[in-house]
This record gives sequence, structure tokens and C-alpha cells, in this order.
Amino acid sequence: MSGWISNFMNHPATYLKAGWIQISVSNLIVILLMLSIFVLAILLPFPNKHSDEDAK
Repeated sequence: MSGWISNFMNHPATYLKAGWIQISVSNLIVILLMLSIFVLAILLPFPNKHSDEDAK
């Protein structure tokens, strides 16, 4: 591998600790992205067909 990905992967992980909870920053970012996609999937309306037959 070459480039910024290999440079990023060669560094040790940074951890956040609050009491008995310890999580790496990269895992926290992935979890937050998954939760935001889940919330958007619930809140955004489904596309629906607008036709004259539905209005009757």
C-alpha cells in the first residue's frame, strides 16, 4: 500500500475513555455514521407514485 491510507494505518489507534467505556475514535466514527444513516432512513419519506387513480 502507498499513500495516505498506509500512513494512516501505520499509526496506533486513539482511544477515548469515560469511566468503564473505552472506544477507539475510528470505531466511534463508524458507529455515528451508521446511526445517522439509520435515522435518515426512518425520517425521510419513501418515494410514492402520484397518479390520478390514487386521488379517487
